[in-house]
Amino acid sequence: MESFSSKSLALQAEKKLLSKMAGRSVAHLFIDETSSEVLDELYRVSKEYTHSRPKAQRVIKDLVKVAVKVAVLHRSGCFGPGELALATRFRQKLRQGAMTALSFGEVDFTFEAAVLAGLLVECRDILLELVEHHLTPKSHNRIRHVFDHYSDPDLLAALYGPDFTQHLGKICDGLRKLLDEGRL
Repeated sequence: MESFSSKSLALQAEKKLLSKMAGRSVAHLFIDETSSEVLDELYRVSKEYTHSRPKAQRVIKDLVKVAVKVAVLHRSGCFGPGELALATRFRQKLRQGAMTALSFGEVDFTFEAAVLAGLLVECRDILLELVEHHLTPKSHNRIRHVFDHYSDPDLLAALYGPDFTQHLGKICDGLRKLLDEGRL
């Protein structure tokens, strides 16, 4: 006999609907103002670094889709105890990455692209493990796309270089606020 679950069907519909709607206006519905400002700056950095508006839009759209889907899975109680431990580990690693990024931005001559890139790769791997049984391979590719883009040592070197000082300052301000308020 075929198993049917209305809860599972509703969750699939919610994820599908949200993935179709992922854009700037939807991001503001699901993501707080400070996070939205950080995402806007990450978009600007990507756009200036790649010299491509479509590439920058794609990476931010993928980031929003993944963030919303993971939030939906978490709020719906889809993660088991082992996965919740992974989620905690992911959050801790993300916090560590944010604090490292802040430190590099605030203390001159301390930036090391390999360190920050390594933290982002660890975050990617933990997140992929967390959503392995919950999201489609297409969503897994979105996760890889986002983390691989922002862990690119050349992009990180440009971000911490003289041409991106204004963007880095705004990103650091946002990260500091998110950390202080316990939202990251």
